[in-house]
Amino acid sequence: MQSDSPAQTRAEWLAGELADAILTGELAPGARLDETGLAARYGVSRTPVREALRQLATTGLIDAKPRRGATVTHVTSAQLEELFVAMGEIEATCARLAAMSMTPIERRRLASLHQAMAEIVERGDESAYADANVRFHSTIYKGAHNGIVAEIASSLRRRLAPFRRAQFRAEGRLRLSYAEHDAVVQAIARGDAVQAHTTMLHHVSLVEDAVDQLALAASERRIRG
Repeated sequence: MQSDSPAQTRAEWLAGELADAILTGELAPGARLDETGLAARYGVSRTPVREALRQLATTGLIDAKPRRGATVTHVTSAQLEELFVAMGEIEATCARLAAMSMTPIERRRLASLHQAMAEIVERGDESAYADANVRFHSTIYKGAHNGIVAEIASSLRRRLAPFRRAQFRAEGRLRLSYAEHDAVVQAIARGDAVQAHTTMLHHVSLVEDAVDQLALAASERRIRG
């Protein structure tokens, strides 16, 4: 339960919880998502529930229709691949531009945030790491110093947010993510635009792999069940 946070934060948290439940098979395709029931289950009002369902609808995880409620859909690997390919290219572009455009202060702030995330990894705190991960990538978007590219990156990230948060349930994903971030940070710190682009593109591709692993594991459990 996260009832003491602002409404938008609660909605984002709830969207992540529901995405986890869908990707791990707890909520199977066709399952109905009742606002009142979800509000009671997660200890929140119906307002963040509605916002969470709206967010999930943009990802294709659920099908929400006016007056008919929301149901869990079956997201195809092709649909996910299209989103992640777009996300990878845009984030890689942000990293490349950041390597070229970040000020010394911005580079230090990025490095400081990255170092702080090491402690979160040691604690194994998936939720805290997911929150810090958003700040990490947003810092790179801002450091690109191109408002249009940053806006596109943020929009795509919102669509994929539940998936990106769910990835940290994959075994060993926190440490792997941190190592991937390290390669990006080092490239940006050196001002190596080509390497920053390459390492970020690789990072997002591995995020997609982690999400695919969760979906595959959930599918296998449903078959066995």
